[in-house]
Amino acid sequence: MTQVFYYDTPVGKIGIAEEEGAVVRLLFPHEKAEPHYVEKETPLLKKAAKQVAEYFAGKRKVFDLPLKLKGTDFQVSCWNALLTVPYGKTVSYQHIAEKVGSPKGFRAVGGANHNNPRPLIVPCHRIIGKDGSLVGFGGGLPLKRYLLDLERDHAS
Repeated sequence: MTQVFYYDTPVGKIGIAEEEGAVVRLLFPHEKAEPHYVEKETPLLKKAAKQVAEYFAGKRKVFDLPLKLKGTDFQVSCWNALLTVPYGKTVSYQHIAEKVGSPKGFRAVGGANHNNPRPLIVPCHRIIGKDGSLVGFGGGLPLKRYLLDLERDHAS
């Protein structure tokens, strides 16, 4: 069973979902939970919400939550690579492609980022175009800019 609960944040109400003791999804305000999700707050969801609040306050730079990374082997390798990008830093899709052993796979990395169900926690917003441009983000480019500015302002 997957539990979801919604929390107020500076970017609107977000949902955090848990399954079998691991965070499986973070939903931005415009996203809907899967029909089979049960709305119920759990201790893990409270912990996750606390960490998200600390993140938005500029006090948390790394999330410490159990994650269930379900996807293709390539997606999981990309998501694990995202977890190595430091708070306040950005890297290109090309960089992640090289890191996962697929130097020409930057478009595939973009697809993996697009399918990342735990944005913020698995920081896909830190991935930018090779030329430094903001490209692609499930929460929208204004939210991506907001998150990068937030991190830049608290990175020291």
